[in-house]
Amino acid sequence: MGNLAEELMSQLTCETAFTIPIFGGIGIPESVVATWIIMAFLVILSIWLTSNLKVVPTSKRQVFVETCVVTLQGLFDDILGEHGRKYIPYLVTVLLYIACANLIGLVGIKPPTKDLNITAGMAIMSIVLVQFAGIKGKGTKGWLKSFTQPMAIITPINIMEVIIKPLSLCMRLFGNVLGSFVVMELIKIIVPAFVPLVFSLYFDIFDGLIQAYVFVFLTALFIKEAME
Repeated sequence: MGNLAEELMSQLTCETAFTIPIFGGIGIPESVVATWIIMAFLVILSIWLTSNLKVVPTSKRQVFVETCVVTLQGLFDDILGEHGRKYIPYLVTVLLYIACANLIGLVGIKPPTKDLNITAGMAIMSIVLVQFAGIKGKGTKGWLKSFTQPMAIITPINIMEVIIKPLSLCMRLFGNVLGSFVVMELIKIIVPAFVPLVFSLYFDIFDGLIQAYVFVFLTALFIKEAME
């Protein structure tokens, strides 16, 4: 158990990958480097998947891409409606990033979603977008008035929700990723052979993808609520 505690602390500690020798040295955390790797992967993948597109699909690659786009657009259309379509590119981008971030541990890289700074930053970005959607959908006066609904006496509670929502998104994603790591380490201690591999497939792949979906699903719900 002592080794587990030490390993857990190492996971909670944001280690510096390298230092840029300017302004006295700027440390670049491992989570940032992992994010750069994911960004590069997604950019290269996007360029490859969207090259040489035809009006009438002639390749399995284009059919696959169009199927994914239509499926994701239909998924978020059901939540956001027609007026919320402009937010779909952001939601899909976040979905792909979190999915890759949770799966990158399979190739031996520490998932950036284990860094509370990363999950907090993503949550803040999402809630800024939610408030923007509220202003865009209701107008500035309508957005401000929404804090007094259904009655003025609960205005402080409505204002607190602006902070509570990103906090819940941040802690839910961070807690689930870290919780999966703790469970896997306990399983390795109790049953060191074969069984951990099965659970690893669940926690690293299935649960990682589920957490990505839950994050963007809740963000989409918040956007829909803000626009109504």
